[in-house]
Amino acid sequence: MARLARLTLPGHPHHVIQRGNNRQGIFTSSADYEMMLDLLNENARKFNVAIHAYVLMGNHFHLLATPQTADGLPQMMQAVGRRYVRYYNDSQKRTGTLWEGRYKSTLIQTERYLLACMAYIDLNPVRAGMVTLAREYPWSSHAHYIGLRTDKLLTPHALVWAMGNTPFAREAAYADLVQAGISQGQQQALTNSALRGWALGAPEFVESLQKKTTRRVSKGAAGRPISKAKPIEE
Repeated sequence: MARLARLTLPGHPHHVIQRGNNRQGIFTSSADYEMMLDLLNENARKFNVAIHAYVLMGNHFHLLATPQTADGLPQMMQAVGRRYVRYYNDSQKRTGTLWEGRYKSTLIQTERYLLACMAYIDLNPVRAGMVTLAREYPWSSHAHYIGLRTDKLLTPHALVWAMGNTPFAREAAYADLVQAGISQGQQQALTNSALRGWALGAPEFVESLQKKTTRRVSKGAAGRPISKAKPIEE
C-alpha cells in the first residue's frame, strides 16, 4: 500500500517531529545543537516558513511552524536534514543514515491547539526528566517567550502577542501557561496526530480542511471511500 503523503497546507501551523534512526542520538555537543539552529534559521527564511516554537532533544526534535507556501515546509526540512547529516557524519567520522525515515507532521487548529502545542514542546525536557523546569533547558524556544533571551529563529504567532499588552505581561502569561502544563489527553492528541499525519482540531475544522485538499486529513474506514472528514479518533 502506498505511503500517505504528508498533510501540508500553507497558512496553517504544523507540528513537526524528526527522530534519529532507531532512536539514536543526533546531538552530541553544543556545537551540534547550534548547527541545527543555524540551519533551521537559514532555511526557514529561505523557504518562507515561520517557526513559532522548537525543542532539540538528544535523539529527536520538535517544531511548530507555519509555511507560507505549499512546498515551503518540506523544502526546509529536506534542506536542513541533508546538510545536518553531512555535518554530523563528518564531525563524528561516521557514514550512513541518521534520520528515522522522513519527518512526521500534521497541521493543528490554531485557536484550540497552538498554545497547547507550544507548552507541549517546551515541556518535553521536563517529561524526559532532563530538567525540573522548562526554563532550565537551553535548547528550546521557552527562554525566548519568558524574556530570558532573544531568539532570532522565532516568529511569535499572533496568539502569543494577544497574551498581554506589554512584553512583561506576555512573558508572565506564557510562563504561567507552561507552568500549568497540559492535560494527558492534549499530550496524547498532539503526539499521535503528528506521528499519524491526521489533522488535529474540532470536527468542523477538520471538515473545512478536507475541502482544501484531495489528501485525506482524518482517519477513514479502511477500504471504503471517504464522503466527509471525521474527527481524529484518539
